[in-house]
Amino acid sequence: MSGLKLQLKTPNGISYEQPTGLFINGEFVKGKSGKTFEVIAPYNEEVIANISEAEPVDVDVAVDAAEEAFKTWGHCDTETRARVLFKLADLIEQKTELFAAVESWDNGKTIAMATGDVGLVVSTFRNYGGWATKITGDTIETDADHFTYTRREPVGVCGMVIPWNFPLLMLSWKIAPALACGCTMILKSAESTPLTALLFASLLNEAGVPKGVVNIISGYGPAGAALASHSRIHKIAFTGSTATGRKIMESAAKSNVKNITLELGGKSPNLFFDDCDFDKSVKLALAAIFYNSGEVCSAGSRVYIQEGIYDKFLAALKTEVEKLKVGSPFDKDNYYGAQTNKLQFDKVMDYIQKGVEEGAQLVTGGKRIGNKGYYITPTIFADVSHSHTIATEEIFGPVLAVFKFKTVDEAIALANSSEYGLGSGIHTESLDRAIYVAHRLRAGSVWVNTYNDFHPQVPFGGYGTSGIGRELGKEVLENFTETKAIRIAGILGGRL
Repeated sequence: MSGLKLQLKTPNGISYEQPTGLFINGEFVKGKSGKTFEVIAPYNEEVIANISEAEPVDVDVAVDAAEEAFKTWGHCDTETRARVLFKLADLIEQKTELFAAVESWDNGKTIAMATGDVGLVVSTFRNYGGWATKITGDTIETDADHFTYTRREPVGVCGMVIPWNFPLLMLSWKIAPALACGCTMILKSAESTPLTALLFASLLNEAGVPKGVVNIISGYGPAGAALASHSRIHKIAFTGSTATGRKIMESAAKSNVKNITLELGGKSPNLFFDDCDFDKSVKLALAAIFYNSGEVCSAGSRVYIQEGIYDKFLAALKTEVEKLKVGSPFDKDNYYGAQTNKLQFDKVMDYIQKGVEEGAQLVTGGKRIGNKGYYITPTIFADVSHSHTIATEEIFGPVLAVFKFKTVDEAIALANSSEYGLGSGIHTESLDRAIYVAHRLRAGSVWVNTYNDFHPQVPFGGYGTSGIGRELGKEVLENFTETKAIRIAGILGGRL
């Protein structure tokens, strides 16, 4: 141990220096309380490191730093912001192998999935590097006696709280657009997965990010609650459960009515019509739910199959899912790895038990794998009723509920029966049908003949209890800016 950094070696043999402190005002520091917490590797349940725990007093210190930094970063030239974003993208890309290994170790996802995440992170920073010089207002022609224009100004100091299922990717979705807009920020990582956020923090000074612009803290609920209720934070961006999102929304309103973006839970429908590309569709149905161990907010956890192909499709799902290998994230042959923490593992196993008790047909899976590590067999339930708990509540694990439908309009009605509205899928060879259904689904994303197909230029967010606002695309820039209207009278008053 050297100061607030620890010499570690990942399970696949990469030696590196892991920061363990809070990153505030451009340096790693201990939390004011001196408390630390253990980070557990979900693939073998062993302790990786002890990390400094942030408390509300540390949030105050970070806000002080962010406020001071905003005085310059909020007004600097846009080319400077662009250069910083592009440099961050380059530095992350150079360390792809390291970031992927640490993400797998910390989160439990496979190396292949983690490597894909890092690629998306790099693309996200580059995308908003491009946007940094294009965030502009408008000139508005109203009459001959006024000159009127608008400015897009950074909202100010932002608080960010991210989940444990995509630690580095969710960090990029928050930090990259905020930097492009000229905001300063305090980001709290999930207590289960703080390692890659701190590793990212170690690149900030090298990338030219001024001190105090990006502050990264690790810790539990009180630190996140302090961000949401802080009177000097003007924007909160949260990704996580709907229950926690409600609390954040309440705190944001009670404090200073701060701007909020909430990307919350999902119970997304995936519709397969009789004319779908059968073999491709079976693979997509599996990927939509079992990708990332099922820990995806937009996972296609409700599969609706038209009656003409239902029996054949269900049999194919069973055959293909039983071929999937689950185990160590560092074994390239495994399709998915461990659930990220014991709490989530227990929650998923409880849902599986509830599905059996309520009368759904357990087609395959439903068991723990081994006795060390949080591994669960890919699980499929059929003959599911919308009265069953597994049909309505977000499980956030490798559990698929399968339903049958007859008509297009019935499929739409069933898909829209959930309180959530995050993702959805349509699989058909008919473009007319695809468009008809897509326009009627209450979901922020509709994937046609694909699923969980993300791109930095495409907005993402939900309807209903799946959240408020959008991330990615140009739409996210609205979240981190205020529009100021400036109207000048008399300057065109005929003075020739």
